[in-house]
Parts: sequence; structure tokens; C-alpha cells
Amino acid sequence: MEKLERQQVFRDPIYGYIHIDYAFIENLIDTKVFQRLRRIRQLSGVHMVFHGAEHSRFIHSLGVYELARRFIEIKEINETLSIREQLLFLTAALLHDLGHGAYSHAFEYVFKVNHEKIGAKLIKADQEIGEILDKIDKDFKYDVASIIDKKHKFPIIEQLISSQLDVDRLDYLERDAYFTGAVYGHIDLERLMRIITVKNDKIVFKESGIHAIENYLISRYHMYWQVYYHPKARAFEVILEKIYLRIHDLLESNFDFGHDVTALKRIMEDKNDLEAYREIDDYYMNGLIAHLTKSKDEILSTLSIDFLNRHIWAYLDDTKENAAKIKEIKKEYKDLEKYYTLSTNVEQSAYSETSKNMGDQIYILKKDGNIEPLSAHSSIIHSLITTSIKEDAKFFYKVKK
Repeated sequence: MEKLERQQVFRDPIYGYIHIDYAFIENLIDTKVFQRLRRIRQLSGVHMVFHGAEHSRFIHSLGVYELARRFIEIKEINETLSIREQLLFLTAALLHDLGHGAYSHAFEYVFKVNHEKIGAKLIKADQEIGEILDKIDKDFKYDVASIIDKKHKFPIIEQLISSQLDVDRLDYLERDAYFTGAVYGHIDLERLMRIITVKNDKIVFKESGIHAIENYLISRYHMYWQVYYHPKARAFEVILEKIYLRIHDLLESNFDFGHDVTALKRIMEDKNDLEAYREIDDYYMNGLIAHLTKSKDEILSTLSIDFLNRHIWAYLDDTKENAAKIKEIKKEYKDLEKYYTLSTNVEQSAYSETSKNMGDQIYILKKDGNIEPLSAHSSIIHSLITTSIKEDAKFFYKVKK
């Protein structure tokens, strides 16, 4: 695969420049399905709490691609991956979020879809992407899809893209910290890149840089609890989930929305309807919700008004102490409890070694050449494995006026 005569660049607030060396990467960026990522926020409802968090899946995907490009320049990775595998790494990094739906996780929850599986299907089925990747070779798009779908055909690349320390997380932690203004997500990227190497077909990290890994994991933990799982951001997304749910229920009864909801209906009928999936982004949903504020259905109009005007719902800790109060609130809503209340739980630990996937573990290369799990070499991480597991059960509800 020939490189561009002149390297193309994107200005980026995190890396300074994102460098495009190959024409096919430039062509992938210009496809309709990739440009769609401009219209999907990276952090969904978090922007209602951290007002700067307006960045998109598009800018994040470019960032992950740039990290992959820099990782390929690391001697040990460059020598391990063939030229074709390097191109697979770059392409999978760029396209890893291709399958995200509007407001991402709320959409997945209600419509029971998985963005990684949708992304893999899009890579294989999208005509524009197919025409570009088929020029490399006829199996290339299928191999990229297998990496996104974690088929373990290219374990090194999968570890680099989807593990507990990968190019995806390295970008979104730093980028999300930048746009939210949070201080927790800053990581020592250069140090982490200097200590990464390959041993026995595993991505491993030299023990000399273990402090950078500890800092990364603790930063990630704090970002989850201070930003991603912020209760007000969760409360806002609950409203969106309820809008999706009400639309879903009304579609089943052939309700006249007074607006074209064909794409959502098709997704409800067939989760593999990729054409319909491509139509739905944050812009689509925002326009629909703005229209639905005047819906004939009172539940849908109420939910849409709350969403559009940031009427964030109240919440209580879902504990035994609050059980009576929660029961009372549910009773007030009677048959409408389904749409105006939700009990939900989130959980996060700083680090886990219980995952079944080998790539999910972080391994340390000792000075004597032996490899051992991170927890065996870091007393901090060993302690965090048993003490940092945290759950937060909340009961969200619309306050009656």
C-alpha cells in the first residue's frame, strides 16, 4: 500500500496534529458512515453536567487512529506486526466506534443492540468502505471486522485496541478530561509508550514504568466516578431511555407520531437493518424529540420537554433506608411508574484480573525476562483489586409538580 506523496494532517487539541499517511485512510474518513460520527457525542448526556463535553465520536476515532499510528513506530510493535497487520491496526483503530447509535448507550440498552457487532457488520456491508478496503485485498474488510468483533484472529492487535490498557482508553481518558475540564484523566502517555513491548505474543510493559500504569488505572477509576457516572448525567440519560422506551411501546400500537419515525420502527423490527441504523444519530433524535414536545401523547411530550429543557430528574440512593420512600414514589405514579421512575446500578473497579480474555490483562516484563500479572508486581494494584470495587445503586424519578 503506497503512502501519500504529502502527509495530510488534522489539527487536534490533544496531539497537536493527527497524521494521515495513506490515501485509503483519508478515503475512509470521507465515507458517509464515518462522517456520521461527527453527529454522535462522545459522552452522551455528560455535557449536561460538564458543559464543555461537546466532542464527538468522530474526533475520538481520529485520536485512536493517531495513537495506533504512533504505536506502530514503537520498535517492538513495528517488528512484530507485518505491513498488512499494521494497516489492519490503523483501520480497526479508526473504525472501532463505527457502530455507535444515537446517544450511544441509552440506544443500545432500549433497542438491545451492540455497537461493536453493528460496527463489524457495517465494515463488511457498507459499499463505500468495501470499495476502499477491497483494493488492499478481498479479505481485508473481514479481518478488520473480526478485530472489532474480538474473534481472536489477530490477538496482538486486539490487545492494542481493546484491553484494560489500549489506544481506545488512552485517547478517551485524556480527551474526555480535556473537554470536561476534569483533572483526573491526565495520563503519562509518552512514558506508557516507552515501556510497551511484545513478549510471547503478548503486549507487556516494562517494570521500570509501573508507576505510569498505576497512575493510568487510578485516573481511569476517578474519571468513571467523577465524570462518566455522575448522578446528574445518569439522571439525564434516564429521561432519554424513557423516551426511547415510550417510542418503542407506541410503535407497537401503531401510534401516529405526526413525524417520520420509519428508521426507529425498522430498527425495532430488525436490529440488523443497517440502512436504518445509519440514519439515526444525535441530530436525528434531537429533531425528533423537539417535535415530540408537542406530541398528542402526554407521556411522550412530558419526557421530551424534560429532555430538551434539562429538567433533570431527582434521585435517591437505592438503599434499605430509602426503600419506604421509593415505594411511596412508585405508588404515586401507579401505572406510569414504568415511564417516570427507574432503579439502576453502576459498578466499576480500578482494575480486574477476572476477565476471561487474555488481552484484558496487563502484564509486566521483569528485568530477568519473566512475565507476571500486574497485581503480582504492584502492591497498589493488588490492594485496589480487592478494595476498589464500587457500586452505586440509584432510584431516579420525575418530581411531580
